[in-house]
Amino acid sequence: MLLMKVLVVEDESKTATYLKRGLEENGFIVDVAEGGEDGAHFAQTQPYELIILDVMLPGRDGWSVVTDLRRRGVVTPILFLTARDAVRDRVKGLELGADDYLVKPFAFSELLARMRSILRRGPARQSTVLRVADLEIDIARHRAQRAGCVLDLTPKEFQLLYLLLQRSGEVLSRTLIAEQVWDINFESDSNVVEVHVRRLRSKVDDPFEAKLIHTVRGVGYVLEQHA
Repeated sequence: MLLMKVLVVEDESKTATYLKRGLEENGFIVDVAEGGEDGAHFAQTQPYELIILDVMLPGRDGWSVVTDLRRRGVVTPILFLTARDAVRDRVKGLELGADDYLVKPFAFSELLARMRSILRRGPARQSTVLRVADLEIDIARHRAQRAGCVLDLTPKEFQLLYLLLQRSGEVLSRTLIAEQVWDINFESDSNVVEVHVRRLRSKVDDPFEAKLIHTVRGVGYVLEQHA
């Protein structure tokens, strides 16, 4: 998986839009499914770091979705986000295989904290820390640092750095970067990738002697340590 991708299964359009916008602003790529059937299909056919799942959904409720996913061996972390606040509902959700349970209405800061807690503690999941030379990013904590100095990155800069770091040593085209980081296809004359690479370099490379982000003329960019 290139970026932190989250599936939101929520039928209330206002809530789904709020979640999608807020999570994207915090560096996640977000897919939205409006019903239980679509949510189950997405979860079984695409890789996600986390699933945010409502209980009361049209066609198929969240209880059924999580039960089916766990029975099929899908181990993606699941956080129930629902208005059902009874203790028995919380217990049921956790016993069915969810990793956490948050009741609506909720504070977005608490949702983020719970998500990152889930991502940190997953013992069977891939490490969320990536390193090249003295550069390190911790995905679960949404933190990047170089030579022990924390880097002040915007969400898009963080996503861009994550992509370059995870694919270190591989030359990535501008088109691929645009698709992965912005989740859309940019027009060929757009310089958004170049602008963001330049800003990222000013924080990751300029203060340090060894440069890690390199331009391959006519092809794209690569992050690697040169001897």
